[in-house]
Amino acid sequence: MKLGELLSDISILSANVDLDIEITGVSYDSRLTRPGDLFIAVVGFATDGHKYINKALEQGAAAVLCQTVPEGEGVPFVRTADTRLALALVSRRWFGFPAERMKLVGITGTNGKTTTTLLIKHILETTQGAKVGLIGTNGNKIGDTDLPSERTTPESFELQRLFRQMADAGCTHVVMEVSSHALALDRVAGLRYAVAAFTNLTQDHLDFHGTMEAYAEAKAKLFRMADSAVVNHDAEYGPYFTERAACPVFEYGVNGERVALNAAGVELLPDRVRFRASCGEESVPVELGIPGAFSVYNALCALLCCMRLGVSLRDGSAALKTAKGVQGRMETVPTDGDYTILIDYAHTPDALENVLRAVRETAPGRVVALFGCGGDRDRTKRPIMGRIAVTEADLTVVTSDNPRTEDPMEIIREILSGINAPQDKYVTIPDRREAIAWAIEHHRPGDVIVLAGKGHETYQEIDHVKHHMDEREIVAEILERRKHA
Repeated sequence: MKLGELLSDISILSANVDLDIEITGVSYDSRLTRPGDLFIAVVGFATDGHKYINKALEQGAAAVLCQTVPEGEGVPFVRTADTRLALALVSRRWFGFPAERMKLVGITGTNGKTTTTLLIKHILETTQGAKVGLIGTNGNKIGDTDLPSERTTPESFELQRLFRQMADAGCTHVVMEVSSHALALDRVAGLRYAVAAFTNLTQDHLDFHGTMEAYAEAKAKLFRMADSAVVNHDAEYGPYFTERAACPVFEYGVNGERVALNAAGVELLPDRVRFRASCGEESVPVELGIPGAFSVYNALCALLCCMRLGVSLRDGSAALKTAKGVQGRMETVPTDGDYTILIDYAHTPDALENVLRAVRETAPGRVVALFGCGGDRDRTKRPIMGRIAVTEADLTVVTSDNPRTEDPMEIIREILSGINAPQDKYVTIPDRREAIAWAIEHHRPGDVIVLAGKGHETYQEIDHVKHHMDEREIVAEILERRKHA
């Protein structure tokens, strides 16, 4: 592809290279640059791609797209104002605008994104026989084929390559989690969503955004990129997103008035939820095999998104009855007695509170919360989560999550600063494996032990190294030792 054609979607400020030269690839990592590539020097947080321009040229780059004129003689460059935005637009063109061949559904919010995307995928496949691509925290899928993923929303180049794979595989729809980072960093720039949905907004990622207002504004960008919006009317920030949407808005809620889709008669059962969903004069029963009040909202969001894509409320509700739970979300693991262990990804204050309250509604015995907080992330939520845990649980085990480059004990100390409770209400065990073993050894009949924070993850990250840690395996190993003890 000619360089000029590849750059036709971006504003060129200056250039010293012939725009008719042939480009044979695109890269933004100098280590992966190949002869004939256009190297895009992206300004990042850990490093600046401009530092690696010479390395990219040594690797054979034909030209460099940059924000500042490179030092040195004879560097073939094109200068633009924002190379991160340019990466998204160039990648889109390089892969042949694959997203335009499919209907995109984007879900944003602090909690509920993963479950909601999987419910939408299930409804579309069940009711329309659609082949659906999935992009999100638990991994990426093309139909039933699993693909690896490193982050909730991939970098724009990888995202467009993924869209190309999905389009070539015959996908008609793509359902994706759209993170606030992806929106703020223009990873999804240039995309158009058939439906964009908002689940909720609670404290998270303030290490990146700084304030809740900046966090909300980042997510609001999605609703200026969509043909229709689905918004949680009951969420604190619901009106914020409704007001900022540049498209028709359809709201959902529980026992609400003037919403497009309403839930009433909610039944919260140990292993599922039931309610009646109403849209205008139509009312249908809904049953979803995932417990907790938040499951009602996830179901409503999924149903309303699919209704915007032409699925009837009746067909959508029938499909939900066969939907399965999500790995790492209220996931039950086998035990050796009359107690229950749940694994859940809850790693924000709101998610932890919701999970513990959902468990409280049906737990025959004590609710035991085992959790930690991730290192190198929002520190302000640590004492908040400590306070929530001892308030909502009968017993709290404070331990490690992914300490990353931080001292695990310092993270735990910050969690403990939010705990004002008797000593018999909580225990501190830094090693997560030991903490899980302690919780199991000290269980009582009817207890529900919630292992919160790791969810689907099968590793623990320490000093940039991911060590294998699957809580399902840990529980099984502990139970095996107990059997032979």
